[in-house]
Amino acid sequence: MKIVFMGTPDFAVPSLEALVSAGHEVALVVTRPDKKKDRGKKVHFTPVKEKALMLNLPVSQPETLVNNERFMEKLIEISPDLIVLVAYGKILPKDVLALPKYGALNVHASILPRHRGAAPIQHAILQGDEVGGVTIMQMNEGLDQGDMIANVKTLIGGYTKDQLHDELMVKGAELLVEILPSIEDGTAIFLKQDEALATYAPAVYKEMGRISFDRSAQEIERLIRAMDSWPGAYCNYKDKLLKIWSGIPLEGKSKEPHGTIVDVSEEGIKIACKNSHLLATVIQLPGKKRMAVKDFLKGNSIEKGLVLM
Repeated sequence: MKIVFMGTPDFAVPSLEALVSAGHEVALVVTRPDKKKDRGKKVHFTPVKEKALMLNLPVSQPETLVNNERFMEKLIEISPDLIVLVAYGKILPKDVLALPKYGALNVHASILPRHRGAAPIQHAILQGDEVGGVTIMQMNEGLDQGDMIANVKTLIGGYTKDQLHDELMVKGAELLVEILPSIEDGTAIFLKQDEALATYAPAVYKEMGRISFDRSAQEIERLIRAMDSWPGAYCNYKDKLLKIWSGIPLEGKSKEPHGTIVDVSEEGIKIACKNSHLLATVIQLPGKKRMAVKDFLKGNSIEKGLVLM
């Protein structure tokens, strides 16, 4: 099958590799434009572009797909059987969707219709979902609204965002190559999404990592896992930014003002939250690495009684 692959971040790389390994012809890899970092001194390729170049695949990086005649001419020349999109970062316009023989498939990191949008993994953890997964769907002009073809599920448990991300990107790649023969021979079954069950997972921004100790310890613990590794869950300790990378919700109501450091020991920093306490066990201050509280206390101190903001 001749495929145009569209993707940008690390999550998309295993799917690209799986298509090539399965013997499909990837005629073009489309990814977002390169970014300049380090004050514009160095150009950084997207992870998908790096992998495509390693695989000797042609790469295109259009600034936009809307009314892009040059890009459309390239697609028409290729005449792909299928477009596969994995975390590309943009919705495809109608003329692009209509071009391939088998349309366009999207590998989305949730069990649709739950968590449509840019950050399904983070929102699944934030909302305390017990099960996460990947859905492959036929794309339309809406945001993750197309008919579903297959999904694969996994228990979220105590996963951080990065841990769940790494598991789902592999499961998604495996499911993709597994279902492609049914697309080609016409045996795939397409199921409409139940709009009544749809929820949305908008993009994560830095301020989402700020901890409000007016929340329960369970909610804060989920925030810590959902924001790992970016932007991290953080608060202010004195005049410094304190990041908390791991925490344990404790039973028992708190009587102290929310955010109060109730106790400090090798086990962790006990912090008053809404109707409960959080035991922060791994922390980070500016200029230092992540470390267990017991290791941090060997050369530093945390003042009991202060209120984290």
